[in-house]
Amino acid sequence: MTRLFNAPAAFADEALEGFVAAHRRWVRPVSGGVVRSAPAPRGQVAVVIGGGSGHYPAFSGLVGPGLAHGAAVGNVFASPSARQVRTVAEQAHAGGGVLLMFGNYAGDVLHFGQAAEQLNAAGIETRCVSVTDDISSADRADLDKRRGIAGDLPVFKAAAAAAEQGRDLDGVVAAARHANARTRSFGIAFSGCTLPGADHPLFTVDEGRMAVGLGIHGEPGIGEREVPTADGAAELLVSALLAELPDGVTDPRGERAAVILNGLGTVKYEELFVVYRRVAQLLDEAGVEVVDPEVGELVTSFDMAGVSLTLCWLDEELETLWTAGADTPAYRKGEVTTAPATGSAQEIRTDAPDAAVPAATEASRTAATTAVAALRAIRDTVDTHAEELGRIDAVAGDGDHGIGMRRGSEAAHTAAVRAAGAGAGAGTAVGAAADAWADRAGGTSGALWGVLLHAVGAALGDTEAPTAQAMADGVSEASAAVRRLGGAEVGDKTMVDVLVPFADTLAGAVAGGTALTVAWDRAATAAEDAAQATAGLVPRIGRARPHAERSLGTPDAGAHSLALIVRAVHGVLATH
Repeated sequence: MTRLFNAPAAFADEALEGFVAAHRRWVRPVSGGVVRSAPAPRGQVAVVIGGGSGHYPAFSGLVGPGLAHGAAVGNVFASPSARQVRTVAEQAHAGGGVLLMFGNYAGDVLHFGQAAEQLNAAGIETRCVSVTDDISSADRADLDKRRGIAGDLPVFKAAAAAAEQGRDLDGVVAAARHANARTRSFGIAFSGCTLPGADHPLFTVDEGRMAVGLGIHGEPGIGEREVPTADGAAELLVSALLAELPDGVTDPRGERAAVILNGLGTVKYEELFVVYRRVAQLLDEAGVEVVDPEVGELVTSFDMAGVSLTLCWLDEELETLWTAGADTPAYRKGEVTTAPATGSAQEIRTDAPDAAVPAATEASRTAATTAVAALRAIRDTVDTHAEELGRIDAVAGDGDHGIGMRRGSEAAHTAAVRAAGAGAGAGTAVGAAADAWADRAGGTSGALWGVLLHAVGAALGDTEAPTAQAMADGVSEASAAVRRLGGAEVGDKTMVDVLVPFADTLAGAVAGGTALTVAWDRAATAAEDAAQATAGLVPRIGRARPHAERSLGTPDAGAHSLALIVRAVHGVLATH
């Protein structure tokens, strides 16, 4: 378990601070992550990678010549926010455009995608490529639904080496997609990881058993079996990957492959070498020629006891990119050669200077104090239930919901206090809270709560005293916006299962002339009933989908937290 930490919610920030202090030769800190300490040549495409903390050396440890130009680093097991990604990309940009790369998880897709839209709008040409190497997370017919695990490394490296060669953005994107299409990974684990501050692991397996097909966020495997010998583990890993060859590879005999045997946290190097001894024998027997294998900890999951095997099937282009030099804090190979500089670096920023607080009426400023009180109640409620939310989330997910909600709600309250203190109206104060929540929490829920609060803030505005109808309209728009962004509908076992009946009940009661406090109480009761009902559902989207049956009997963490929050807000409305 993670034994050395201060405040669990500060763990990711403090770890990044210490990493930078130890590796100033390679990296310098920027808001949201790190970039290379020495800027890239002018005109070079910038490869910016990222994801949640807890996976070192991914992602910050892979920044340096020959590999990433920058890394956006999120909270523990949660994607960085769009603002973090955008800021890192701005600092890494050298005039040739930006390629954003990440594992294929819902939060990363949302935040990196939003950042790409913002960068493109500001004149920085930006593309996204997500890594989808884990064969256990979706069938071959659904390659785009697979998650990214240790296959991140060869895909990131292919893109970065192509950038070092001087290829343009289209060429770098093509190299990344080609490497991803030819990369496959599969993993096993003997015990789950324990997040900072938690008193139990995210999942457990019985003594003498192992989970098969696990995820790097502590998601349980898709099955269990007896723990084999080291040779037996090697045979399982190799056979699984040889059973699914990528398009263009019909027979492994005569093929060349980059091979990564990755330790996930507590399976250490000598054990890995024992396993790799048999992996190498099996690949040789299959006729596969191994090129520059890597054995070690490259994408971890805190203290998870497990290993994964990755094969990237090489052709002439990919072999050149795989064997190219790299020099980063955690990954070094050969010597880095960089193409001559072309063009000139662009000085483009997408963050606007601090704007003056918009004018607000006295009535709206008074409403802002109520909004601050509501956000304080939300913060306190989340803090009280954070451990419970993490436990619920760990049943079929990664257990980070409590940590993320705590960080988001604290930041939202602080931002609203600051805005209201500067004379902001209700709309501006809630909008500031929305931005702070999304930025600080990261992950899917951070993005969705940012959208939800923005919709409510827009409905409240800064010029009028909020009415019951305005509140109902704002909540209805929040419901629609969350469904648009997240892609979930009622029945998918997400926060939408609570948000929709809450919004509909509130709208119906207000339309019938019911006072806001009474209408909110009625809607909060509907939300609580809906949250309890999610225990009988199985997830149809998101990270928990591959482990659907495990979640039966347990409510969805996002649905449960939303029900707790709307009930807490009712208490504020009743006294204001």
